[in-house]
Amino acid sequence: QVHLVESGGGLVQPGGSLRLSCAASGFTIRSYVMSWVRQAPGKGLEWVSDINSSGGSTYYADSVKGRYTASGDNAENTLVLQMNSLKPEDTAVYYCFRYPDYWGQGTQVTVSS
Repeated sequence: QVHLVESGGGLVQPGGSLRLSCAASGFTIRSYVMSWVRQAPGKGLEWVSDINSSGGSTYYADSVKGRYTASGDNAENTLVLQMNSLKPEDTAVYYCFRYPDYWGQGTQVTVSS
């Protein structure tokens, strides 16, 4: 059975950093393209990043490019999203996602002074 569990969210000041993790079970992350998706308060879902941890390919939304780095720890079967230079507009619930419809419970990221 597929399970995704995010962790690492919290409150951080603008310009700060956070490291999110997504622990996967029931499948091997290197066999799938995995995604990070976020939802800001009162807004719809926004795609953030895709990662193919088998080949190492990563893709980012323009809004986070150059600030976020997605990676996969294949030994731990865990995704990581390193978020630097955080802005208030990055405030959202962050989810990891696997096609066709597997979601974690989300982790809250709040960027505020």
